[in-house]
Amino acid sequence: MESCPSIKNILLLDSEGKRVAVKYYCDDWPTNNAKETFEKAVFTKTQKTNARTEAEIAMFENNIVVYKFVQDLHFFVTGGEDENELILATVLQGFFDAVGLLLRSNVDKKEALENLDLILLCLDEIIDGGIVLETDANVIAGKVASHGLDSGAPLSEQTISQALATAREHLARSLLK
Repeated sequence: MESCPSIKNILLLDSEGKRVAVKYYCDDWPTNNAKETFEKAVFTKTQKTNARTEAEIAMFENNIVVYKFVQDLHFFVTGGEDENELILATVLQGFFDAVGLLLRSNVDKKEALENLDLILLCLDEIIDGGIVLETDANVIAGKVASHGLDSGAPLSEQTISQALATAREHLARSLLK
């Protein structure tokens, strides 16, 4: 009998291989030290590749790792050696695109750290206990955005207030220059 596709972890690392956001869904790495060692090893193995336009796939320690880079962020999705690479790549693309939507296409480490709560909610919407729940970036971003809404404010007003906040930030930056 076939089982559901299972994800072992999702990693979001910076350009030095340090954690930005990570989530583990299995006990293959029981200690925090083992997890950090795995992250560093995966980063070291993949850092010289050019995975900026399309996702790349690598076999690493009997795991399939699908990864993609954008600016100073490295996105990784890990599955078992028997896992379907296309499913892993779809999960990666869903995560990658949802983060892009949530960060308004300004995907870099600084913006990711400032919006870490949204990225962690994004991970929770994509995977639950290693089982894939959603891969459509628009649905994921919509669910994450709805978590942050004020219960009394409709979505359209929230979007306007977010736009005003963004405009205020840009104005403040231009005045400080």
